[in-house]
Amino acid sequence: MNSKYNLKNDILFKAFFGKQGNERFLKSFLEELLEIKIEKIEIITEYTLEQLAKEEKGGRLDLEAKINNEIIVNIELQIRNQKDIEKRTLYYAARLITENSKAGEQYERLKQIIMINILDYELLEFKEYISDTVTVINKHREYETIKNQKFYYIELPKFRKAKIDINDKLNQWIALIDDDKEMVEMAITKNKTIKEAKEEVDKLTADPNLRGILKLRDKWERDYYNDIGCAKDEGREEGERIGRNEGEKIGREEEKQEAAIAMFKLEMDMNNIMKVTKLTKKELEKIKKKYNL
Repeated sequence: MNSKYNLKNDILFKAFFGKQGNERFLKSFLEELLEIKIEKIEIITEYTLEQLAKEEKGGRLDLEAKINNEIIVNIELQIRNQKDIEKRTLYYAARLITENSKAGEQYERLKQIIMINILDYELLEFKEYISDTVTVINKHREYETIKNQKFYYIELPKFRKAKIDINDKLNQWIALIDDDKEMVEMAITKNKTIKEAKEEVDKLTADPNLRGILKLRDKWERDYYNDIGCAKDEGREEGERIGRNEGEKIGREEEKQEAAIAMFKLEMDMNNIMKVTKLTKKELEKIKKKYNL
């Protein structure tokens, strides 16, 4: 069945990868991207139609999973460039570290956090369509530090421009997400899992209940960005405020404090913590002293 909806729609993405029984698809995708063997995978938040319906008016719930009982993976799909993905990713990573650490737990037991951003716009200056980060010592680039935090960026426009080896299983998954029909047809003949995944996507897009949610989301987005455009044209500050990632509540002091604690645990630079949390040096020093960080 032909459908205008594909996995670049964040609701459909979560309905597919976050559905109970579809863990094998997420496992296959992550094994290829992270280049690790996954013995166990647990979707932290499984998405039902009821939960997805709550998101159709612009709610944002990223897909989270735990692999091998020790790695927390967060996947975000972003179609429009809201100019904040790198800072927001760092902030979310810090929050996940805090949420997944126990009081009094030794730092070496902190779980590894992997943030995966699938972007339908170009972010970095490099030609590679998949980029991952490492933190190294400036004068000793061979030495990696902060090993329990890693970011991935998959830039779909660069994928479309590249010369793709469709025999590569990771490329097959990206082609399915990007809805490149020609490459997907080739991938289906080479990979049984991709074939089953495509059948599941088609099944989901044919579900009248899910299609209703997708249509409502489309309408919300059209109205939302039309309102922003009108507000900007009129020069209203409210339009700019709405346009900066609606629904984010970064200003809440409790969340800022949690993020700062997590970043102190990672021994991050004070200036970087100030940039992400928007807290002053004096406020951060108080947190550092209070929690003996």
